Amino acid sequence: MRMDSHQDPFEGDEEAALRYAIALSLQDPNVPMSPATAQRPIVLDESEDEEEDLENGPNGPPTPKKTSQLAGKPTRTVPTTNHSQTTPLGTLSHTQSNGLSSLGLDRKKMEEERLARVAKRKAPPGEDSPQRLRQRIKNDGQPKVTPLTAAAPVSSASTKSTQLPYPKGVVRKTWASGYPRQDDITIEEIFQKDQLELAVLSSFQWDDEWLLTKINVNKTKLVCIAFASDDQQKEAMRNNVPRDRIRYETPVAQSSQAGSMHSKLQLLKFSNYLRLVIPTGNLVPYDWGETGVMENMVFLIDLPMTTKSENPLTMFGQELCYFLTACGLDSTLINSLSKYDFSETIHYRFIHTIGQSHIGDAWQRTGTMPLLSLSPLTMATGYCGLGRAVESLGLATDSEVELDFVIASLGSVNTDLTSAIYNATQGDNGLKEYDKRTSGGARKKATQKVGPSYHPDNFRIYFPSHETVIRSRGGKSSGGTICLQSKWWDSSTFPRELIHDCKSVRPGLLMHTKILFVRPLHQNKSQPWAYLGSANLSESAWGRLVKDRASGQPKLNCRNWECGVLIPMESQAGKSGWSLFENRIPIPMVVPGESYGKTNSKRPWLFLEA
Repeated sequence: MRMDSHQDPFEGDEEAALRYAIALSLQDPNVPMSPATAQRPIVLDESEDEEEDLENGPNGPPTPKKTSQLAGKPTRTVPTTNHSQTTPLGTLSHTQSNGLSSLGLDRKKMEEERLARVAKRKAPPGEDSPQRLRQRIKNDGQPKVTPLTAAAPVSSASTKSTQLPYPKGVVRKTWASGYPRQDDITIEEIFQKDQLELAVLSSFQWDDEWLLTKINVNKTKLVCIAFASDDQQKEAMRNNVPRDRIRYETPVAQSSQAGSMHSKLQLLKFSNYLRLVIPTGNLVPYDWGETGVMENMVFLIDLPMTTKSENPLTMFGQELCYFLTACGLDSTLINSLSKYDFSETIHYRFIHTIGQSHIGDAWQRTGTMPLLSLSPLTMATGYCGLGRAVESLGLATDSEVELDFVIASLGSVNTDLTSAIYNATQGDNGLKEYDKRTSGGARKKATQKVGPSYHPDNFRIYFPSHETVIRSRGGKSSGGTICLQSKWWDSSTFPRELIHDCKSVRPGLLMHTKILFVRPLHQNKSQPWAYLGSANLSESAWGRLVKDRASGQPKLNCRNWECGVLIPMESQAGKSGWSLFENRIPIPMVVPGESYGKTNSKRPWLFLEA
């Protein structure tokens, strides 16, 4: 099926479009594929070795087939030095495993589909017959859940400032091969695999072979927060791994409109502390600088164990627990978080999007934590949650603010979304834009266009131009995870005037970073802060507040699962502009960047058309 100019099979969902592109890059070149086809498992060639030692993890991932075509044009592949070594199956669809690629697939169904396709076509001359494998994995019962607090506690006073590497929380760029080291960190330095006892990991893309070089599964138990389209797939994923070493936790899709487990989160348990990590990149080597073509950023903080009899979680800790509960993480593990000292997170906020419809009071969520006996909560999810987090930290303001938002994917963006995000950065809970959009009825909407809540000069969105990607160190083959379609860009409602070219301060690197810088337009009017996390600029990532037809009340629709952290800046007398961030966050991009969207001097990177 060809996509004509009047249809959008992705419904503005940039993550669905990205899954489609990567699915195409893995599909057999002799089989045409439509966006609907991308919702089915992709067939893989696999080895005949049935003797792999699952106690040590899989020997390696299956090998993806060659690149397909879309309407006569080559599709984008994910950026990596050797494409055959990376199998990012977590990006394909919510009907497929978002976990370790060689462990969580429905192999029987995939093989049946592959044989059906083979029967419908003639193999090219000289082509070898595909090998077949049905991997046998035997498991004995349910795994024993290991709480994060399995080690004996030590005094927080003895570890808080002297032994913990990052007791206050830091932001670092990811290391990139071929560049001088400065303000950066490697995944080895984060994982510290010789000391790591338990790792809880969430990602959108996975490279299992690579990951298992960073984590020793003989020593470290691994919990993967993946995605399941239904209970049957959830059980299949759990049955396809050695349960004593690797465990899946899988939120089940709530509807056919569910999007992606796009969150990036790491809970790393060491003998006497817990490391919380929020990266902007996935668990693949190019996102961690190993091919020298892509960079990301990461927030991490180390929390000591505590012997206090009463240890109430901060708001950061409560929101983290709420998100993990929604993700389906085991309650024993979640409750064990209360054994760690979260006091240093009091200045931060955990920001999340939970991929489902939040109806009635659920969109603003007042109540108590389902698993922990905590005080009433007044937080929320999506951009509504961002606004409430801003207010809870005393950062709300009626004054104008400046926004600089670095993103890697753009969906079908319009001024409704950009206004909602802008309002949230001022502390609004989502109702300001919603009331403006829904009041007055259909007649008013037809005669009165609702304008944005901001001045265009105060909102900059950083997205690379076609020229920037082509001239990057990895060239156009490194732009496969940077997503935008011409259909969205050329729409009359797309806010092109906000788009600035995204160039790294490390020349030649592309960025898979998602970071939002917020600062007062006028000095001393409000405190600057930043958001760092997984969310791009799209309704899939931040949600949309609509009127529920049944109740007439607001309802927040979210497709993706996202998470991030809000980081306030300390007061700095005499400083303004970008200098407000320099002590806490390395600025990754060249500012302010060329405003090519406003002038039409360049075209953006369009990943399906390069």
